[in-house]
Amino acid sequence: MVSPEPEDDNLPEPAGLRFLRVLVTVLTVVMIAGIVGILGLIWHRYSNARAPLPEVITLPDGTTATAYTQGSDWYAVVTGDDRILIFDRGTGKLRQEMRIETAE
Repeated sequence: MVSPEPEDDNLPEPAGLRFLRVLVTVLTVVMIAGIVGILGLIWHRYSNARAPLPEVITLPDGTTATAYTQGSDWYAVVTGDDRILIFDRGTGKLRQEMRIETAE
């Protein structure tokens, strides 16, 4: 009895199968990049979410603002008469007032 020849394991891959394999790989990479991009946009959008600032900041009579800064739940105004007024961001009410003493 004659033994059959062993089949060659290195047969060429059909062109359609090679195209399908490349297409699936490219689509997988595009989907992963899209999901990472969407998650990045969501993170960026909501990481800076804060209470809105008021349209108008009401200062005590006779004061003028010279500087402004803000924190996560407060904002502060430095006035021309050397005071720092700290307001609550949510309510707009004055939280604290500090007088700045000049160094001598």
